[in-house]
Amino acid sequence: MRVTFTVNGRRHEADDVWEGESLLYVLRERMGLPGSKNACEQGECGSCTVRLDGDPVCACLVAAGQVEGREVVTVEGLPEYVRERDGGKESGSSEGAPRLAPVQQAFIDAGAVQCGFCTPGLLVAADELIERNPQPSDADIREALSGNLCRCTGYEKILDAVRLAAARTDSAPEVV
Repeated sequence: MRVTFTVNGRRHEADDVWEGESLLYVLRERMGLPGSKNACEQGECGSCTVRLDGDPVCACLVAAGQVEGREVVTVEGLPEYVRERDGGKESGSSEGAPRLAPVQQAFIDAGAVQCGFCTPGLLVAADELIERNPQPSDADIREALSGNLCRCTGYEKILDAVRLAAARTDSAPEVV
């Protein structure tokens, strides 16, 4: 079957998709987007987290046919997704560096990236949290990231990174 959907703001078609093929497989193997990681294939680790119509989901659990006509955002598309969401406002990286989403820069600045395998899923989940709740409590952060496992850290730097990203997010409405 052919599946047509939007990935990171661009329309894509995947041909000859078989009914049991996962969105994760299509993203990584057919579309060349390796950011979402293939770890557990059971939705337990969160390393394959993407946004499907704005909601974080484990791409390993989503059948490719379920995304027909829908919108997917991967970690590769996070900077552009955030720019569009924020009305084209640039943020994230220092001059000359590739533009990153604020949450991506915060993970770097807080030293929250170790081996990097869990990082893409954590970034997608953390960005969704901050969009939904610009000033999350520690309990909110823990809940939002509860589906993401990291074997390298004690999570404290990850929590620091999400706090930092939230603090850097200009969530105050503009006064005219």
